[in-house]
Amino acid sequence: MAKVQGTCDGRFKAVEQLLQSYIDSGEELGASIVVNIDGEDVVDLWGGYADQSHSRLWERDTITTIWSSTKTVTSLAALILIDRGLLSPQEKVSKYWPEFAANGKQDVEVRHFLSHSSGVAGWDKKLTKDIAYNLPRATAMLAEQAPWWTPGTASGYHVFAMGYLVGELVRRTTGKSLRQFIAEEIATPLGADFQLGAAEKDWPRISNVIPPPPPEDLPPDFDPSSVMGKVLTNPAETGDATIGHTADFRRAELGASNGHSNARGLARALSAIPLGGQVGNTQLLSPKTIDLIFQEQTNGKDLVLGEPIRFGIGYALTGKDTMLDWLPDRRICLWAGWGGSLGLMDVDKRMTIAYVMNKMSNAGVGDHRVKTYVGAIYKALESSPSA
Repeated sequence: MAKVQGTCDGRFKAVEQLLQSYIDSGEELGASIVVNIDGEDVVDLWGGYADQSHSRLWERDTITTIWSSTKTVTSLAALILIDRGLLSPQEKVSKYWPEFAANGKQDVEVRHFLSHSSGVAGWDKKLTKDIAYNLPRATAMLAEQAPWWTPGTASGYHVFAMGYLVGELVRRTTGKSLRQFIAEEIATPLGADFQLGAAEKDWPRISNVIPPPPPEDLPPDFDPSSVMGKVLTNPAETGDATIGHTADFRRAELGASNGHSNARGLARALSAIPLGGQVGNTQLLSPKTIDLIFQEQTNGKDLVLGEPIRFGIGYALTGKDTMLDWLPDRRICLWAGWGGSLGLMDVDKRMTIAYVMNKMSNAGVGDHRVKTYVGAIYKALESSPSA
């Protein structure tokens, strides 16, 4: 039996017990959880197996594909550029990327990229794997097309497109690729085990994700020509998690979906936000830029997710009557990855929660495991006067 390893403050013993129980029951195969408060990892746990055959344990340095939790670090990269004055959230994208103004996109602003409200949630033309991995070509295709709705009026989750859009802004303003910028300006200075794609030397420590069960049939009123339909059916490989096992995927730069990390690496990178912008001796953000995150950009039914959600600048925000109403309604920002992974930042508590696993579920933002872990963490905080 695979025992949970790592360290856990006594206040959070219930989290360790939950992780062990889920591994024992098979609800988890391999996973890691970190809770960082005031710069200290009060929970740093990992356990289970790195493969379905139970021949490899999930070790301290095991990493896996975190899918859309990648967006939490991509957004952090954009916020760093805003903090440095290289980007302005209210500026037209075309100031930095003139070609993007084509076909009625002249009024799209940087903040629209960071709140999934640009109207460019996906591709008009068929996106094959070869094109998706060809960063310049796939990015240029987005620049050529017209928005699918009036920018800024609603969110439509940019499942894959966000990585190309934000990545191009990073390249235009710094001369660096998004992968290079994250490595040089976030991961290396902070010592965060996070990378966009995965260097071949790290492949032996990757745990391949276990695809979720086949999803339920699409609703009878599903419209392939709708915003939701166009995003969820293009590329055709959407929904095939085994693509994450391939060399081409690991070598690609997909700023919305192919980050590789574990809970410790993700929490280390994201902790800059709850800690006032500074991790150790490295200052990434100012408090003023952190405040920008919580400026509501959209609040309503998302055109792709089909559920109500609030977006600030870079992240989803909590709120009543939204898909995140299971979380406290305060200065919390977050996003999650397909299958279950999570990066959550509670600025009021100076706390970061990260969860990364290999056994995927079909749930959206917050499957039952995540909700149980996070619920136990907040229960421990409520019962602890020192938290």
